[in-house]
Amino acid sequence: MSALRRAAAGYLALQTAKATLALRTARTAPPAREPAAADVAQVVVAQPVLSGDPELENVLRDNLLSLVGARFVWLVDTDDAEGRAVTARLAEQAATAGAEAPRLEIVLCPPAPEGVNPKLTKLVTALDAAEDDEVLLVLDDDTRLPRPALGALLGGLQRGATLATGLPGYLPGRGPWAGLVQQFVLDNAAMTYLTLPPVTINGMTWAMRVRDLRALGGFTPLLRTLTDDLAVARAVLGSGGTIVQTATPQWTTTTVASPGAYVRLLHRWMLFADLLLRRQPPRTAGAIAGLHGLHPGLLGFVLAGAVRTRRPGPAVVVLGGRALLLIGAQRAVHGRSYHRPLLSVASELMQPAHLVHAALRRTIRWRSRVYRVRADDDFGPA
Repeated sequence: MSALRRAAAGYLALQTAKATLALRTARTAPPAREPAAADVAQVVVAQPVLSGDPELENVLRDNLLSLVGARFVWLVDTDDAEGRAVTARLAEQAATAGAEAPRLEIVLCPPAPEGVNPKLTKLVTALDAAEDDEVLLVLDDDTRLPRPALGALLGGLQRGATLATGLPGYLPGRGPWAGLVQQFVLDNAAMTYLTLPPVTINGMTWAMRVRDLRALGGFTPLLRTLTDDLAVARAVLGSGGTIVQTATPQWTTTTVASPGAYVRLLHRWMLFADLLLRRQPPRTAGAIAGLHGLHPGLLGFVLAGAVRTRRPGPAVVVLGGRALLLIGAQRAVHGRSYHRPLLSVASELMQPAHLVHAALRRTIRWRSRVYRVRADDDFGPA
């Protein structure tokens, strides 16, 4: 068998194994369901808010409507004039609902000190305002949480897990750059989060009982870590707790208006992935690298080999098999297929370049802040 055919066979075998593992995990995950009103009433939705995306107001409003009965705490920077205006406007609109008005509190937060995670600093305030018998639901301000997905998270906690985390989804955006990000997320979400036991969490949506979080010391011991999702996961697992990964998606909406915005976003994600790998024991890091790092190189080798040898057969088989696997996984997990063949292939082929970029450039732009990252617990203004 030629090297080209071996690479094609290896690619399809790897992706088939990942899809099989993901679908098996999805079948046993806490199901999407309508949560009981009494359970929703015990949920505190903590949302660190930072303006900058045109969809911010729509996303916050949609969650107020979807998660009726929960208590919302919006954590807004004192120096974020737009964020303060958006949240005040929504609070005013909500107040007109009378008896149906959501329980909503806006907390103004001073800027985080240097070397301290600004998101975790805000979450300290939210945790202080919660009761031990409540559930803290951390929800990013660019993420829509459907009510059945909340039911899955609560179901995971009711099964005895210490923490329940969601599955990323990405709503279609305008333009090719948003399309590339969408394909990256939807092509990799199930194949990544549902194939191995959790070593981190999806930081855009997770839930934990307040008393369990306080037993770990809350967020204060984690303040000097950059990747809040990895820090929380390490604290839970390090204490002997358990994490349940749900298979019900939550939907992120971000504006990716230019190639520069696309590169910055993928660079930040890949740098965070690099920090995660550095925290793992060699065996776990090897498994993650093998499952999630080999396939772009194999795909590139197959496509380049088909052009070089003028034998398109292996490439046609790989692209066809790849499309069927992704479409099947997306329909099973995300409800329908979002597969866009050209953007999907382009997104996968660019992943090695993003990884190299993250390895060489340790400065990231995170909304309004720019950090120089030396390690997960060693970062500061660039």
